[in-house]
Amino acid sequence: MNSPQILIIEDDPDNARSVAEAAEDAGFTTTVASAGAAGVEAFRQQVPDLVLCDLVLPDIDGLEVLDSLRKLDAAVPVIIMTAYGSVESGVHAMRAGAYDYVTKPLELDDIQSKMRRACETSRLRRQVDKLSRSVREKYASSAIIAESAGMKAVIAQIEALADTSATVLVCGESGTGKELVARALHVDSKRADGPFVAVNCGAFAESLLESELFGHEKGAFTGAAGTHKGAFERADGGTLFLDEIGDAPTTVQVKLLRALEEKEVRRVGGRETFKVNVRLVSATNKDLDAMVRDGSFREDLLYRLNVVTLRVPPLRERKEDIRHMADRFIARAAAENGKRGTAVRPDFYTALESYGWPGNVRQLRNIVESAVLLSPGGVLSAASVALPGNRPSQALTTDTSAGTPVLNDSMTLEEIERTVLADRLRRNDGNRTATAEQLGLSRRTIQRKIKEHNLPY
Repeated sequence: MNSPQILIIEDDPDNARSVAEAAEDAGFTTTVASAGAAGVEAFRQQVPDLVLCDLVLPDIDGLEVLDSLRKLDAAVPVIIMTAYGSVESGVHAMRAGAYDYVTKPLELDDIQSKMRRACETSRLRRQVDKLSRSVREKYASSAIIAESAGMKAVIAQIEALADTSATVLVCGESGTGKELVARALHVDSKRADGPFVAVNCGAFAESLLESELFGHEKGAFTGAAGTHKGAFERADGGTLFLDEIGDAPTTVQVKLLRALEEKEVRRVGGRETFKVNVRLVSATNKDLDAMVRDGSFREDLLYRLNVVTLRVPPLRERKEDIRHMADRFIARAAAENGKRGTAVRPDFYTALESYGWPGNVRQLRNIVESAVLLSPGGVLSAASVALPGNRPSQALTTDTSAGTPVLNDSMTLEEIERTVLADRLRRNDGNRTATAEQLGLSRRTIQRKIKEHNLPY
């Protein structure tokens, strides 16, 4: 592992030598510049992990150097050296962006400690920056496959809306990728450094959904052992994504409307209100206008939610995207499961493109991942595509008269269990609840078995 680099900007030769020796004893590799301009140039030539700069230099002062270095790379910590008794100037330097300051004459043990701490801070900061870039690259609109005219229109809408504060309603069938659109609206916006909090309104009972969205105080209800911040509070400064908003009960709809209008929330069982700065994106696969007409969804809330409506087309309307999506899913499944050298025959794509995909992108991903895992020799063909009513010849076989998987005497109990479970999941398009009911098991057991057998559902 390479030693961390420190740039020392100091015009006093004796002091520069003492600091360099202390830095080298602490495990740093040093570069010394005897003037401010020379230090800035050395920084430009090779960005170090840390800078130690004197406040008083022969050409430009340390604060000017600090300003120049921060413009080049603000992630590099700068420690300012100042004369004894000039604490005020050190504090001023920190307000200008310095990481810390030390006073002369220097305490070498103290300066070594501050060097190590600053270097660790720099390392962690760069890790966070790298992770943030990775997340943005993964979820940005540019990462969404859009070869079809319909998806190109969606991308254009995301780009137009990302930097606005408009509340967006994302509509589309189940499995079309509505959450990906919501994430793209977040990471492409000025709120990208803030949190992205997602809540599925259909996954909670009415009382629990209220607590999940708005939080609760200790003792607000049975089991409320402590204070809980709701999604609105957790998303402050960022984006709150409410999936399946059409499933929100009427009582919750009333509180949602208030939160949007007042930009504040009150926890369940609490008296205090909290101001929140949240950009709301919601999604639904239901006809909210029809729900308004039958009285199950509030019209005033709908007006608040669909300031802008963005429709994600179903996969059957974006056939041009299927091949590119399949390639991405193949690469991901192969990498995650150690499948090397996966080959794809043209008829594999033809089979995918000729199907209607009622389960949309989610169903496509499951079918492709299943093909990667179950096809022998790593060769994907039309026979590998286990579509409902169809079966891959190399993978699971089904007795068409009985509709059950064909088993053989050489299979172990574990193999039989995996075969039956995979076949039933395939026929249910990956629906775990339906599979659990048909097999007489709990949904939790199905989830555990899927993980145990490494099934792509």
